[in-house]
Amino acid sequence: MSVTNLSNREFQQFRDMIYGIAGIAMGEAKRQLIAGRLSKRLRHYELNSFGDYFQLLLKDQAELQTAVDLLTTNETYFFREPKHFDFLRERLQNELRSTSQPLRVWSAACSSGEEPYTLALLLADCLGPRPWEILASDISTRILDKARAGIYPMEDASGIPRELLHRHCLQGTGQHAGLFTLEPALKQRISFRQINLNNALPDVGLFDVIFLRNVMIYFDQPTKRQVVQRLSARLRPGGYFFVSHSESLNGFSDELQALRPSIYRKPHA
Repeated sequence: MSVTNLSNREFQQFRDMIYGIAGIAMGEAKRQLIAGRLSKRLRHYELNSFGDYFQLLLKDQAELQTAVDLLTTNETYFFREPKHFDFLRERLQNELRSTSQPLRVWSAACSSGEEPYTLALLLADCLGPRPWEILASDISTRILDKARAGIYPMEDASGIPRELLHRHCLQGTGQHAGLFTLEPALKQRISFRQINLNNALPDVGLFDVIFLRNVMIYFDQPTKRQVVQRLSARLRPGGYFFVSHSESLNGFSDELQALRPSIYRKPHA
């Protein structure tokens, strides 16, 4: 099924749908992505048009979630944007290490899990006796299932420092040969939860560190402002807020102060 099968009217229907649900603004450049990712569902249901599939979504909540999953999943990898983790390592070895209360970190758009597992490796390496926990959330239930399993091809481990890989990761054998995962003691410190950042947030408590990376590029200006306000309200005074290097909070938050590009802090009261 070619891209031309997605008419302008159908394209606009899907754009409106994903914006209404997830706050994601898909421009003309996303036409091929929408057609490519949803065409397999048309074949699954033996439908003749994207319009027929859209009508199905209006009646089938489970299939609607599948469509949202397909349109919101982003590529990620271990230790992506390493300067963020270098900065966090420095803080973890100093001020964030010094208190006894659990350190709480939120990976707010965790995709297939590489970001929260990277954070787990870093916290295990740096925090010593201080307890810690990670909340990892995403809008996609399908990608959260993959993240919970946390099983990856060995080639995906190339970005993990060798010392951390040997100390905290397990290499598969037999039918799992060529795969790896983190040791259970680290994985159990991460809770995965479906959260739509475009809605009012559930009561998840306060966090010392929040990662919101590679997701705001899909939001328009009003949605960015609302999402940042929701998440910054969940950040403890003195806490750190990370966005990707291609993103900025300039004009979107009066509460968070820039420390360096893409790294912000909530001032102490």
